[in-house]
Amino acid sequence: MENVIILGTGCAGFTAGIYTARANLEPLILEGDLPGGQLTTTSEVENFPGFPEGIDGFMLMDNLRKQAARFGSRFESALIDRVDFSEERKILYAGEKSFEARTVIIATGAGPRLLGIPGEKEMYGGKGVTTCATCDGAFYRDMDVVVVGGGDSACEESLFLTRFCSKVTLVHRRDELRASRIMAERTLAHEKIEVIWDSAVEEVLADEDGKAKAITIRNLKNQETSRVSCKGVFIAIGHVPNTKPFEGVLELDDNGYLVPEQNSMVRSSVPGVYVAGDCADHAYRQAITAAGMGCQAAIEAERWLAEKE
Repeated sequence: MENVIILGTGCAGFTAGIYTARANLEPLILEGDLPGGQLTTTSEVENFPGFPEGIDGFMLMDNLRKQAARFGSRFESALIDRVDFSEERKILYAGEKSFEARTVIIATGAGPRLLGIPGEKEMYGGKGVTTCATCDGAFYRDMDVVVVGGGDSACEESLFLTRFCSKVTLVHRRDELRASRIMAERTLAHEKIEVIWDSAVEEVLADEDGKAKAITIRNLKNQETSRVSCKGVFIAIGHVPNTKPFEGVLELDDNGYLVPEQNSMVRSSVPGVYVAGDCADHAYRQAITAAGMGCQAAIEAERWLAEKE
């Protein structure tokens, strides 16, 4: 039985690995279907402390992984689909395989929320549909693109894309932006950004090469449909926490985020089980805050194990 099993290999998981390994707990870190987490898809991270010139997202995560391994963290590829936390011994299942641990740190992160419309999956990743302007914006230099959403993320994506694209069309379901006031003002004032209000994207249309060429939208007030030509569709409608295996076992909020115990950022509703990073944080969702939560979860796990002894 393991002292500590850490689920997830983003900033939270790797940081938890560094701290628990340095405490001689020999943690086992289980990598899911996106080793390194979302930052591995980011071309440059400029706001992580200690890197005044910025750092490539993949390189940052690779450095964290090497640091965790240096102190004794072990890694195994496994996608946990259900858990049993009913006893002091925690059991995690990946298909027919199972893992046992005295403590568990859940740092499974979150994934981008998609629209679920025709053409979206077919053109996702390299064919015109994406969820990351920072990663892919430069590929659409001097082209017309669409951003879907109305919050801070959608506004940030739109403003970022104006550096490269000839025109950015922002499609939003409501008649006003949900973003913070300053982000909304900047977006609405930008000469390259046009907003289409009260509308929903219904389909992404492909050209003869299978790449995006346009979207169809429906006005939610008069039900009229229209087409907007574009080479890229950037979806910015939030994230879905990767917490499905913990439904009915741990406390989740209405959006599926793990809910820490009151007066703690990382203690879950089950003793010996801790949460860290984007799977439990819907307010900040930053690399540095995820790392901080990973540190806290590791220290909590270490103390809990010491008390048990």
